[in-house]
Amino acid sequence: MPPDRQGPGPGGVPLRAAVSFVASLRRAGLDVPVDATVTFTRALAAVGLGSDRRVYWAGRATLVRHVEDAATYDAVFSAFWRGAPVPAAASPVPRDEVVAVDGSDGTADGDDPEDPSHGPRATGRYSRLEVLRHKDFARLTPGELDEVRQLLGSVRLDGPLRRTRRRRPGRRGDGLDVRRTVRLGMRHGGDLVQLSKRARCVRPRQVVLVCDVSGSMAPYARVLLQFVHVAVAGRQQVEAFTLGTRLTRVTRVLAGRDPDAALAAAAGAVPDWSGGTRLGEGVRAFNDRWGVAGLARGAVVVILSDGWDRGDPDLLGAEMARLSRVAHRVVWVNPLKASPGFEPLARGMAAAVPHVDELVSGHSLASLEELVALVAEGR
Repeated sequence: MPPDRQGPGPGGVPLRAAVSFVASLRRAGLDVPVDATVTFTRALAAVGLGSDRRVYWAGRATLVRHVEDAATYDAVFSAFWRGAPVPAAASPVPRDEVVAVDGSDGTADGDDPEDPSHGPRATGRYSRLEVLRHKDFARLTPGELDEVRQLLGSVRLDGPLRRTRRRRPGRRGDGLDVRRTVRLGMRHGGDLVQLSKRARCVRPRQVVLVCDVSGSMAPYARVLLQFVHVAVAGRQQVEAFTLGTRLTRVTRVLAGRDPDAALAAAAGAVPDWSGGTRLGEGVRAFNDRWGVAGLARGAVVVILSDGWDRGDPDLLGAEMARLSRVAHRVVWVNPLKASPGFEPLARGMAAAVPHVDELVSGHSLASLEELVALVAEGR
């Protein structure tokens, strides 16, 4: 275990140091997902950069997912924070693909039957996992879908923190705790030797996920709903709904740890799976029954939909404006946004965009990881 000493090498803002350290780990071969980076950033902000031991364990607890990666982590930590020699990359060597270059005569250019090793060759390297992370969900094979669903299990959705009206004793509070100050003074004969303060409490913001399960979303709905399940099962303060011709609250049925059982229960609880889409009526139902009444107030609301709507676009625009007035942020996830030349021209999408804080794609695993980082932002 590294000794406890003061002053880790790279100073500066914890966020900048955390991102640089994670980049060093990735160069050394460790697979560090985006959600682990966000967690490490928060841990580093909490423990500070003053103690080498605290920084070490903040990273070890949040960034190392396999026992065999501990040695690489220790070496990179020593190199980054203490200036030790940089370790060699521990990642496996990518597989080489050798392709012969065709000549004008229909054979491989420079191909010699006596020595097939002669002639120009094009060598390419790729990481299968990296290709899978960026591949569109609609183009995945059944086997690749299973792999993506397994990778989704490591994603963790963390909402941003917010200060509440409640206060607690704290050394760096912004208000004087008169009662506690007087009680401490009574122990010293009435002399006020120490001023006690009270700080505002901090808690995670509510996150609301609304997933479109209509027919137009069929290539993406099941994977996105599993993403919603991971979010619900992974933390508190998350509410989940499905939206088609009606709005269905599925928070309870998605709360189980088994993804297959949770998705099967959700499919049974949603009567309009792969049906039509009435976004305006669905958002109005959410606002009337749950959103404006409390769930959406100060929350991050994430709507996962392609924006195709059979209902009245004016109704959707009015309800989205109503929702944006009470929510902290509204994020719209449209898998079609990744298509070349995409423009929000669908009637529902065009009506919703003016009232959305962020319009992002959710067509791949990498884009969902970016969504996780976006939701975790405090702004």
